[in-house]
Amino acid sequence: MTDKIRLNKFIASCGFCSRRKADEYILAKRVKVNGKIVEELGFTITLKDKIFIDDTPLLTQKLTYIRYYKPAGYITTMDDEKGRKTIYDLLPKEVHHLKPVGRLDKDSTGLLIMTNDGDLINQLTHPSVKVPKIYRVVAQGKVNLEHLQTMAKGIEIEKGQIAYADSQILEYEGKNTVLEIILYQGLNRQIRKMLDFIGHPVVSLKRISCANIDLSGLKRGQFKYLKPKQITDLKNYIKKLEQNTKLQ
Repeated sequence: MTDKIRLNKFIASCGFCSRRKADEYILAKRVKVNGKIVEELGFTITLKDKIFIDDTPLLTQKLTYIRYYKPAGYITTMDDEKGRKTIYDLLPKEVHHLKPVGRLDKDSTGLLIMTNDGDLINQLTHPSVKVPKIYRVVAQGKVNLEHLQTMAKGIEIEKGQIAYADSQILEYEGKNTVLEIILYQGLNRQIRKMLDFIGHPVVSLKRISCANIDLSGLKRGQFKYLKPKQITDLKNYIKKLEQNTKLQ
């Protein structure tokens, strides 16, 4: 008897998207199995079936995970309409099929987790899970405790968009302040906008960790494949966060 697998799980295993997003494709009638449109969630397939999304065939591929130390001057996308340099100009072709978990803007440096595991990307970026991301930030001027309290209480960085951050002062460096900032959100240019609001713009910004993965052993511009234990530990870490979220 041929083993069956849920269609949304198969789509995620191909690195196309998360299971949740796969369900959206199915409900939108954009998925075909053996030439027929699938109209129900929970549909199961065998690995002998031919699956298409918008007439694009899906092929199974090995799930791959890397951690990458992004340098400044590169954006975190595959292509850019403005012709700017991207991280894929630096990375070898063997990892060009991997997508970054979240982004770092052009001028920021530090950790990017990259993978073709759609489920993991969704878990690490979904706002309900609140995955901690730690940054080392140098800000102009002397940041004080009152500023940190303002950031913890929340700042409206865009209309109707409130950003929060846990932070501490590590040291004063000349006229600047070195901060450790922890985010549980993934809003666009969040730290830069928050520090602009309190009057202390960012001088430099580096992400040093995401969940339980960090930059240890990496040089700027270098990447390393995650080891099986690191992958298992990361997924267990996320499960605990999800369980804690449900209990709250």
